Amino acid sequence: MRPPHIALAVAVAALWGVNFVVIDVGLHHFPPLLFCGLRFLAAALPAVFLVGRPPVKWRWIIGVGLALGVGKFGLLFVGMRAGMPAGLSSLVLQAQAVFTALFAMPALGERPGRVRLLGMGVALSGIVVAAVDESASGPVLGFALVVIAAAFWGVSNVLTRKAAPSDGLRFTVWISTVPVLPLLLLSLVFEGPEADAEALKSLDFAGVGALLFVAWVSTVLGFGAWNFLLRGYDASSVAPFTLLVPVFGMTSAALLLGEDVSPLRWCAAVLLVGGVAVTSLAGRRRPAPADTPLPDPPAARSRPREGASASRTPSTASRPSPPG
Repeated sequence: MRPPHIALAVAVAALWGVNFVVIDVGLHHFPPLLFCGLRFLAAALPAVFLVGRPPVKWRWIIGVGLALGVGKFGLLFVGMRAGMPAGLSSLVLQAQAVFTALFAMPALGERPGRVRLLGMGVALSGIVVAAVDESASGPVLGFALVVIAAAFWGVSNVLTRKAAPSDGLRFTVWISTVPVLPLLLLSLVFEGPEADAEALKSLDFAGVGALLFVAWVSTVLGFGAWNFLLRGYDASSVAPFTLLVPVFGMTSAALLLGEDVSPLRWCAAVLLVGGVAVTSLAGRRRPAPADTPLPDPPAARSRPREGASASRTPSTASRPSPPG
């Protein structure tokens, strides 16, 4: 990669890491499900009217939208509101690479090799260490919700591989329309119309800024830059930069929110990031079917659309979902 593009990749990772701090700020102004629903509403509008629908089936748009928007981000926001620190959330979400590999076995017929299995084991040991550290200093419920959020991210990655969108930015905009109504309805049921109305009535500059940052800067701008890099370089060159997200997330949370990073948490970070690196980058054995896609998590490679000839060669471009 050229130095300016390396700098851009690092900048995007930094943007996504700092995004966890901004989410924490936003959760002081909105109930979590309302905040999440408004985030996707702002990300979808007006962009959905400016870009065409991606050439994928509706079931993939709806499936990824629900898994990513309601499952991943909904549970992430609720978990952080329950007390999960922003920096630790940015780290624990990286377990999505392990969940992606696990779910890809039955769904895509992928068979991980020994090195990848070792990486998954190391990453899971990092989750255990982080859980031990969090149980001694914070609520376990928030931690568990973020782990489940990472699992839903793995589901969305597998569904994205099945969809194989040719334009990641258009796909992101359209899947952003799916979780808006479910999240707002869930907010009315579980958070209450009074809490939602109070949050909207007392909205201030900080709340609006947090909402626009997570919707436009982190999602639209960040993913647009990421998509630009993936159009020019192979996924194996770009995807490893996502491992910098928890580094920036934990550092920015410590500097801006005063979050304490214990030695045990740094140990968890080393194990989890190292295990994810091995899981994401190690080779794997190909499954028997010739048309089975073989992307490296967390990225998703493009493959021929359903009904296309199996002899076509899949594209090496990948478009992972934004981590924050």
